[in-house]
Amino acid sequence: MQDFFLSKMDSSFRAELFDFHGVSMTRYFTDNWDNVQNFQARPDDILIATYPKAGTTWVSCILDLLHFGQTSSERQTSISIYDRVPFLEMSVPSVPKGTELADKLVTSPRLIKTHFPVQFVPKSFWEQNCRIVYLARNAKDSVVSYFHFDRMNMAEPEPGEWSSFLQRFMQGKMVFGSWYDHVNGWWKKKQTYSKLHYMFYEDLIEDTGRELDKLCSFVGLSSSDEHKKSIIGMVQFDNMKNNKMANHSTISIMDFKISHFMRKGKVGDWKTHFTVNQNEHFDEDYKRKMTDPTLEFRTEMDISAI
Repeated sequence: MQDFFLSKMDSSFRAELFDFHGVSMTRYFTDNWDNVQNFQARPDDILIATYPKAGTTWVSCILDLLHFGQTSSERQTSISIYDRVPFLEMSVPSVPKGTELADKLVTSPRLIKTHFPVQFVPKSFWEQNCRIVYLARNAKDSVVSYFHFDRMNMAEPEPGEWSSFLQRFMQGKMVFGSWYDHVNGWWKKKQTYSKLHYMFYEDLIEDTGRELDKLCSFVGLSSSDEHKKSIIGMVQFDNMKNNKMANHSTISIMDFKISHFMRKGKVGDWKTHFTVNQNEHFDEDYKRKMTDPTLEFRTEMDISAI
């Protein structure tokens, strides 16, 4: 997918939202539907699942380094993360489809990412009892990050003004649907599927080493302290933001003059966007939709404690 370029970036490439089996989607993620649903997973595949802008690239790089960092340093410096960890449902004109890229992977395990809500995941992943890593991020920072992503990604629907975008987010009218349904659906699946590791973006910010140890345990790897320390250094936000193999700067449908793909990576940046009234309205709506007391998110953190 190194040739993921367009000669022109303009609004004509932006996709329109439509209802797809009860979830808001665009054609770039449904045009290859049959092939995606018939995708043949392997028992050692690891599926990385997230709602958009929840740290997908972050956890992808961590898992890639855990599995292959010691055996192939060239892999991380010469192959973009979107080739190392294909986006399963992606179907953009003139570039290889996500299913094709995944089928061509020669690594074992194959690392594959998806933004699908749990009900859209191809059945072979469940049948093969694959390991799945789900990373969730709090709703307020998610909507801010998603807003800036939609501004700079010419394949996404036109975001409009912040206030209307926030309303759409609360209504679930986003690509890949409702954040609330997404995080709750995957949380519920965790209760019945033992090979699902549910992580939180805020925990990863707070103590990357601790979460790395949990990942190692989940995927059955033992890494030396030196290797783990190296990984933690490489996946620090500023290092990833400046890494061309991770920061998506080689994808020209993303206009970095508007915003970077990796923008701030902070917990609590929502405070610079929400008005007092917006925050109050959001909190009321959130309480109505997030009724499971076992699923809790942090919208702010004590930076001095990190």
